[in-house]
Amino acid sequence: MITVTPEAAAQIKVSAQQGNTGDMPLRISIERKEDSKFHYQMGFDDQLRPGDQRVESEGITMVVDGISLPLANGLMLDFVELDGTMEFVFMNPNDPNYTPPQEQ
Repeated sequence: MITVTPEAAAQIKVSAQQGNTGDMPLRISIERKEDSKFHYQMGFDDQLRPGDQRVESEGITMVVDGISLPLANGLMLDFVELDGTMEFVFMNPNDPNYTPPQEQ
């Protein structure tokens, strides 16, 4: 389903502590735009809605809504340096614009 790398898990835990969100799950939402690009959102959310599914990886509890769930199958959330800045990155084989990282 969804995999969280150890680096992303560590940053999510830091963010939860800094934001005083306690044990709230991380909600991940994916929206397919008209041009077929995927738009990702994430944030801590303690409200479960009908159709939500809980997923756990690397000690991080996530909640995914029913519409995003099939789009999230195989998703990996990582925390990497891009152009000198640390950022969360969604690597999703379901995203038509996704290109797998090249082996070096």
